[in-house]
Amino acid sequence: MIAWANLAVLVLSTLFFTYFYVKSAGPAALEARIGPRAYPLCSRYRLIASVLMSVATVTYVIYRFYPLPIPLSETFPWPWWVSAIIALVITIPSGYLFIRGLKDAGEETMIPRKEHAMYGGIYEKVRHPQAAGELSLWWAVAFLLHSPFLALYSLVWIPVYVGICVAEERDLVLRYGAAYEKYRARTGFLIPKKK
Repeated sequence: MIAWANLAVLVLSTLFFTYFYVKSAGPAALEARIGPRAYPLCSRYRLIASVLMSVATVTYVIYRFYPLPIPLSETFPWPWWVSAIIALVITIPSGYLFIRGLKDAGEETMIPRKEHAMYGGIYEKVRHPQAAGELSLWWAVAFLLHSPFLALYSLVWIPVYVGICVAEERDLVLRYGAAYEKYRARTGFLIPKKK
């Protein structure tokens, strides 16, 4: 019973995370409809999305102790330490992308502001470093928990993060216009472009 309830919470938190993050990524479009209160409202949506992402992470951990009664091995066929090494190999570059993206985006990560300029730093190489890092970290958690089911479930995050990034870019074009279009042409989406 706990296993199925946990899965339900995982699926619902994934869906609601997606919904609220997409809503948080559209302050310029929302401002056209409701005025200046759009940006603080999008900050609240972003906070809700962050809480839901934390809930999803907790359900990953709970799954390790309460796996579903399905015909899939509860653990990978190799020792846990191999999975831990795989998790570390994923975490190092993913963590770097995520943390560097957080640093270079500054407060805009959680609090969109109309007056905020376009980002520099790692954003000169890739348009969505935080998303690229965060997306990969789901597999790091799945491997650290030694769970084939969680590794498979982590595939769900690919369309989620791509959709979030596409929604965000639609709004960034409204906010920054031609400057963002030029930026988009010269930088990679989730991985850097070859020069």
